[in-house]
Amino acid sequence: MNTRCLYQELAALVQARLNCIQSHNSDWEIRHSNKLQKLCENFLPHGSGFDSGTAIDLDNSKVNRIILNTSFHHMDEYGGYDGWTDHQVIITPSLISGFDLRITGRDRDDFKDYAYQCFEYALNQIIDIQTMELVKEV
Repeated sequence: MNTRCLYQELAALVQARLNCIQSHNSDWEIRHSNKLQKLCENFLPHGSGFDSGTAIDLDNSKVNRIILNTSFHHMDEYGGYDGWTDHQVIITPSLISGFDLRITGRDRDDFKDYAYQCFEYALNQIIDIQTMELVKEV
């Protein structure tokens, strides 16, 4: 079994996709793009406020800077939905912790503390890179 943390597989696929773009290999570029999108759909936050899911910004992501786009559906004190905020989650390498996260956008209702926890957990999941299945939750 060949396994990696999700953030490592995302970075590897981003680099593979960029290599395909440079070498004009559109078939593999599409395959890598589709795999990136499927990993985001399957393993990154969706639901529980992340009602639109999370998508990778393929145009602006690089091997050392992955950008994820997400929105959060906020609730009022009565449990009713009362608006959205849009965010970018920017992942960069760290020599100490594997990766650093920066979350852009408004910190409505202390959203960013919750988002950091959700994304840190999701990105550290260990997946089988062949089957794209979860091997271990961290």
